[in-house]
Amino acid sequence: MASVLLLAAAGAAGAALLALRLWVVLRSRAPGPRQSLSLLVVAGSGGHTTEILRLLEKLSNAYSPRHYIIADTDEMSAHKINSFELDRADRDPNTMFPEYYIHRIPRSREVRQSWLSTVVTTLYSMWLSFPLTHRVKPDLVLCNGPGTCVPICISALLLGILGIKKVIIVYVESICRVEHLSLSGKILFHLSDYFIVQWPALKEKYPKSVYLGRIV
Repeated sequence: MASVLLLAAAGAAGAALLALRLWVVLRSRAPGPRQSLSLLVVAGSGGHTTEILRLLEKLSNAYSPRHYIIADTDEMSAHKINSFELDRADRDPNTMFPEYYIHRIPRSREVRQSWLSTVVTTLYSMWLSFPLTHRVKPDLVLCNGPGTCVPICISALLLGILGIKKVIIVYVESICRVEHLSLSGKILFHLSDYFIVQWPALKEKYPKSVYLGRIV
């Protein structure tokens, strides 16, 4: 009986310390100004990739190197990213060799996949995401809703919890979401440092979000 109580007390203490560490990470301030910021961008198939690349058009070359995360079966996004980076280099004569990398992870959820199997595939994707995120150690994660962004953002959050590095997470809800958040948005609303919405109706429902109007 005593050993059970001791284990329960140890588990409760560990959970309390983890919760405290998570609170510290989420409340910590962003790092000061730098000459460059390592950027990790999560791209999704179809419209998600198009929107995130439109957003990247407005960012300076200070956000470099750029690491793109795509699903392992998403060849269309890889093509769009390569074209985007080549066009960007052509427009800027100072960028002869754009510094960007494309990484692949398994999809968290396929279209029409059952919710029960989604839990398994998401855990598997997260298992592979953490080593990748740990290797890249980005300063900032930028995403806009594809399911792939959930394991990446949780992995980035774990870097801070483990005391490895504080990573700023910026989530931009898709322009298609007018009144309701996407599933990824609902999951990451409380975990991101900046949660940006593009419609006033969402700002009213989620006062802690940041409304900047239409940005893509």
